[in-house]
Amino acid sequence: MKVYFDNAATTQVAPEVVEVMTKALSEVYGNPSSIHAQGRKARAAIEGARKTVANIIGASIGEVFFTSCGTESNNMALKCSVRDLGVERIITSKIEHHAITHTVDSIQKSNGTEIVFIDLDKFGRPKFDHLEELLKLSNKKTLVSLIHANNEIGTMIDLKKYGELCKENNVLFHTDTVQTMGYYPIRVEDMNINFLSASAHKFYGPKGTGFIYVNNDNIIKPLLDGGSQERNMRGGTENIAGILGLAKALELQHQEQAVRQHKILKIRGLLKQELINNFADVQFNGDIEGLNHYKILSASFANADLLLMNLDIAGISASGGSACSSGTDVGSHVLTELDVDPLRTTVRFSFSHKNSEQEVYHVISTLKQILNR
Repeated sequence: MKVYFDNAATTQVAPEVVEVMTKALSEVYGNPSSIHAQGRKARAAIEGARKTVANIIGASIGEVFFTSCGTESNNMALKCSVRDLGVERIITSKIEHHAITHTVDSIQKSNGTEIVFIDLDKFGRPKFDHLEELLKLSNKKTLVSLIHANNEIGTMIDLKKYGELCKENNVLFHTDTVQTMGYYPIRVEDMNINFLSASAHKFYGPKGTGFIYVNNDNIIKPLLDGGSQERNMRGGTENIAGILGLAKALELQHQEQAVRQHKILKIRGLLKQELINNFADVQFNGDIEGLNHYKILSASFANADLLLMNLDIAGISASGGSACSSGTDVGSHVLTELDVDPLRTTVRFSFSHKNSEQEVYHVISTLKQILNR
């Protein structure tokens, strides 16, 4: 049996999305910047997709811009805030996705921008009271950038609570919602969000397409210069099929969110209980009993060398942490920061509404065989 428990890394493109994209590739082939009929058809399709996304997140259509991925969106939010809005200080955490941590490193080296790291609790959640203190320490123009749900351990923040604090202190708030977009209701205005990043391939859409929300009060210039595409905010001919696929995937995820969440919670709960029942030494990372992404379960085992490789050989796809860091010898910066025992082997199981209880029992059976060798 083949089991795919790595949906935090990427998801299978939904059949309805494939259908929309295939039709777009065949029929919507005009350049959206052209003024002839095929160009106008392409432009109308993109604007329809923009309206879909804007309605779902509670934004105006002039605040949504399509990008290539969440990483580009994160870079755009942070780098353009420094360049165009005069941000002198960025507050973030050490366990953000590398699309944030590497970006702030680059900004600090090139601009001398002050980078401040917020303290974390034992679950990896940025401490709210420490953020309050940091916001009172300086009068520098500040941007707070915090991930909604950590991509390795699933620990989440209350976006509305953190957004309101930023608004009260007159600082900008950016959040990386790559893992949570479509899985939770996110209304940008209600949550006082200034910038938001998302990526289609995390919610059953295509790879290579994402979007950024930029609040109308924060006028930035393009990160990528070139043509006047994306309402003069991103040079380069638009990925029409990808954009339409993104909109369709998000629409489906939004419509079926409650049903899909219920299915995933059952699978996650069953795996968690079966791990507890069958492996006395199993430990879990993140706030698994509290505010934690329901599609992620991070578990660690003692004396489990080559566990991920053996799971793969057995046809089970899972991850040791962030898929973006696979193939490197560097351990997880998230687990290191949280002082997780480096001698233990961590497996991030992440789920889809398409997973089954039968798959859970197969994973447990396979783990028993591997760990009892």
